Amino acid sequence: MDMQGSRQLAITQQQAWDALNNPEVLKTCIPGCDRVESTGENQYAIGMAVKIGPVSAKFTGKIALSDIKAPESYTISFEGQGGPAGFGKGSAKVLLAPNAEGHLLSYTVHASVGGKVAQLGQRLIDGAAKSMAEDFFKRFDAEMQRQYPQAYAEKISAAAVAAPAADAPKAVPVWVWGVGAVALAAAMYWLSR
Repeated sequence: MDMQGSRQLAITQQQAWDALNNPEVLKTCIPGCDRVESTGENQYAIGMAVKIGPVSAKFTGKIALSDIKAPESYTISFEGQGGPAGFGKGSAKVLLAPNAEGHLLSYTVHASVGGKVAQLGQRLIDGAAKSMAEDFFKRFDAEMQRQYPQAYAEKISAAAVAAPAADAPKAVPVWVWGVGAVALAAAMYWLSR
């Protein structure tokens, strides 16, 4: 499985770097996670519960950081065991790039699974992985807003200043974009079958 994505954050590059290397923040943000403990320099033990379709399992695993270029990037290597449910392993490249709105957190993941989890089918596994990634970033963003409320208040103020004037031409309502996106996703799903 390969997956990539990005997320705009209002905090500084250093604040994001510190949070991504803080076991307590990671424990709070990783869906189903109940343990992130340092086991050595740039190495962590992790425990989490995962449900993918009909398969639920408690996974224990290891995370190691390498290719560290603080506060810009690193590579995360991970492996986890879920008993009879199976295993997962892989790596992710994480990049933090400053920009005018704060910084952009980008990631590229390469992973593989085995055991009962692998028998569920690639679409179900990919969907669960994307959902977990989105959930992580929602939680991470919420935690950063809690820790750095001033940065997010400034972001909201800047967005209000940049908002179009009341007499500007009306934009297409947001719900129209939502309906269009759902229709496009449904069409792509049926065409790919």
